[in-house]
Amino acid sequence: MADVVLLEVADRVATVTLNRPEARNAMSADLIAALGRLVAEADARDDVDVFILTGADPAFCAGLDLKELGHDGGVLKRTPDHDRVHVENPDQEPRRQVRRSTLPTAKPIIGAINGVAVTGGLELALNCDFLVASNRARFADTHARVGVHPLWGLTVTLPQAVGIRRAREMSATGNFIDARQALAWGLVNHVVDHDELLPFARALAADIVSSDQQAVGAILATYEEASRVPGSEARAVETRAAAVFQRGGVDPADIERRRLGVLDRGRSQV
Repeated sequence: MADVVLLEVADRVATVTLNRPEARNAMSADLIAALGRLVAEADARDDVDVFILTGADPAFCAGLDLKELGHDGGVLKRTPDHDRVHVENPDQEPRRQVRRSTLPTAKPIIGAINGVAVTGGLELALNCDFLVASNRARFADTHARVGVHPLWGLTVTLPQAVGIRRAREMSATGNFIDARQALAWGLVNHVVDHDELLPFARALAADIVSSDQQAVGAILATYEEASRVPGSEARAVETRAAAVFQRGGVDPADIERRRLGVLDRGRSQV
């Protein structure tokens, strides 16, 4: 039987592919377990700085496996009790929970959305750091149509991406939006031709790899922490994070070398 999740590492980039194409990469219990295990394994490797998460064509992910849910409740049977989670893990808002379980890495994750990303699949995409979409991609929140409640932070991450009114519309109607509308709404960063999806995502990953990885990790962690507090407190989060980072030491020679590199790179990109 084929592996339900594939992992490939090259040029410091780990490409993770959901591999149940016959089921539109629906998240069975086996797929969820394999995804968490492989991401954790790649996260521990010294030769991985960035992740790309995608699906085997034709879909990115159709959400939780409804056949499995309809048979025995599937992964919903293992939904953590709210009160226990709140007491034992008071700092874990939904995005942190899904990143620590299904996508257990603090390294950047680029979502390469090659087809439909629906319900739990949309939640999975939203827990990436940013998204690149194929022109074949489509997005929908069909939780209400199926009769289940979001579990992995969609009611937080979707309005962060598209705004509260658009998020309410998507969740209440279950209507699909295409890649271009997703770009206009701010759900994805880029839309590219289908055949260019992975090359484009890998080029972005290479750009991240060429940055200072300690700084990348610290800045993304600051974004994460600041997103969980009111705007008036977010600046204090950045100030504290900067102070911690600076205490790690700064080499003026390294900064000058990187400054010159930024100038050269800027000239080539304008």
